[in-house]
Amino acid sequence: DRYGADTARLFVMFASPPEQTLEWSGAGVEGAHRFLRRLWAYGHAQSARLAADAAPPDAAALAPAHKALRREIHTVLRQATYDYQRLQYNTVVSAAMKMLNALESAKLPEGPASAATVRECLSILLRALYPVVPHVTHALWTQLGYAAAHGDLLDAPWPQVEESALARDEIELVLQINGKVRGAVTVPADADRAAIEAAALASDAFARHA
Repeated sequence: DRYGADTARLFVMFASPPEQTLEWSGAGVEGAHRFLRRLWAYGHAQSARLAADAAPPDAAALAPAHKALRREIHTVLRQATYDYQRLQYNTVVSAAMKMLNALESAKLPEGPASAATVRECLSILLRALYPVVPHVTHALWTQLGYAAAHGDLLDAPWPQVEESALARDEIELVLQINGKVRGAVTVPADADRAAIEAAALASDAFARHA
């Protein structure tokens, strides 16, 4: 009566794996309610941006910030999909929380690329969370224009991991000198052995410890 069905569902599914018992916690229920309020507030704060562009993200127009957000969302989605298949709903809720954190903390410039990226990522979050909190997610799906573009959330397919979104332009490699870790070096993802070795030799850590 105080918090609504979605808060109760979220707390129960997040508090423990389904095969274990759980202890009811007022603080835990309040935390679940705060998360749903954050989700609601974020969705409506993005309503103008979402209405501006319904096109999918154009990979050629994405800045590093867009790519980083999509990579994080799709990485978490891959784990959430696996956990759903194992009926591990507590970690699915945790994945949804990570998605919202990523969306809230993303520093995206204004423009069509940001609108498209947020629209895609929030769509993934709402669909992943829908089986857990159907009322809030259905309302947001409708009010933010997803239903008009894609149909009712009840019929929406489970989001698919886009492998291209997981690709990195650069990777960070640990730098070990004389058997001890001395830092890291960032190189292009497609760098060959010679390029990696050259970057390592040119690093400040190598200059200090070699």
